[in-house]
Amino acid sequence: MANKTNLGIGGVIVFLAAAYFGFDLTQQNNGSTGQQSSQSSQVPHAEQHSSDKGQQKTEQLQSNGADHTDSAQHQGQNADQSSQNRHGLEVIRKSFERKISNVQVQSAGQVKAVLRDDNEGSRHQKFILSLDNGLTVLVAHNIDLAPRIENLKKGDTVEFFGEYEYSAQGGVMHWTHHDPQGRHTDGWLKHQGRTYQ
Repeated sequence: MANKTNLGIGGVIVFLAAAYFGFDLTQQNNGSTGQQSSQSSQVPHAEQHSSDKGQQKTEQLQSNGADHTDSAQHQGQNADQSSQNRHGLEVIRKSFERKISNVQVQSAGQVKAVLRDDNEGSRHQKFILSLDNGLTVLVAHNIDLAPRIENLKKGDTVEFFGEYEYSAQGGVMHWTHHDPQGRHTDGWLKHQGRTYQ
C-alpha cells in the first residue's frame, strides 16, 4: 500500500514538473509520428514492446497521481465543510440566545425524530435534528419545491443550508430548497451523499 502511495506521489511530482517546464507529452508524440513510423521498422519488436510498457506505466502513474490529487481536494473540501458546519453551530447558538430569526446558516445534525408531513398549504417534510451545540431544530423542508428525503431515519446525519427562525424549543430551519422566483438565497439538505434542493 505504501509503495502505491509513493508511486502516486511520484506521479504527481512528475506531472507537476512536466507542467511547470511546459512539457507537452501528447504534442511531442503526435508531432513525431512521422519520424516514429520510419524508425519503427528499424526498432526490434521487443524494444517497441518495452517502450509501450514504459508509456503505459507513465500514464498509470499520472492517473494515480490525479486520483491522489482528487482525494486531497476531497479531504480539503470536507475540512472546509466541517469548519463551515462548526461556524453554523455557533451562529445558531448565538441566534437562539439572542432570540434572533431570519439568519442564513449552514450546519449538520443527527436526526432525533422523523415527524409526519405537514400537508396544510405548501407541503413540508418535518424532522428534528440534534445539533452538536446541545440545541435541537425542527427542519421544515418544502416538498412542493424540492424532493423529499426518502428513507430518512433516526440517527442519520443531515447537513443543511437554510434560514434559522428562533423558537423556544431551539429553532426552525426553513428555506432548505431553491427559490423558483430567485428572491431568496437557495437552500439545500444533504443526506447520504445526495443534495435535495
